[in-house]
Amino acid sequence: MDHQLFADMYDAHARAVYAHAVRMTADRAGAEDIVSLTFLEAWRLRDSLDQVANQRAWLFGVATNVIRNTRRTARRHRAAMARLPPPDAVPDLADAVVSRIADSDRATAALAALNRLRRADREVLLLSVWSGLSHEEVAQACGVAVGTVRSRLSRARARLHKLTAREGTH
Repeated sequence: MDHQLFADMYDAHARAVYAHAVRMTADRAGAEDIVSLTFLEAWRLRDSLDQVANQRAWLFGVATNVIRNTRRTARRHRAAMARLPPPDAVPDLADAVVSRIADSDRATAALAALNRLRRADREVLLLSVWSGLSHEEVAQACGVAVGTVRSRLSRARARLHKLTAREGTH
């Protein structure tokens, strides 16, 4: 079947297939999808349309099968969704936003305080506290003795404590 004959068949029967689909589904939007799928299937089978005596009846049969398949697919989808665990409760976004703003303010204050430390003390503190390295690993990364790491870390913590205490009173 050539393109023009198929277009003629569509023009002649699309409204009737749509009305059939609406009657079968009671869903106008769904019926439009059924018509599309019906004519897609008809196009796929267009080489066998020459043997079809009544195109309208044949298209109704195709549409009915498409409706069955669509319902079966929907049923399987619902069953699959029912097997999924229920979703976790959605957290209150307002609390998260407030928390992020507070965290951002704290992070800005922490970075400002960190930037006031000596470079060597800051490096030891960041490697030890934020990166989670042991004293030995920090010593290896910085190329210094473990005792030096301990003294720098102690000095950095004491300086940070003073800086944050002073910032908190302003």
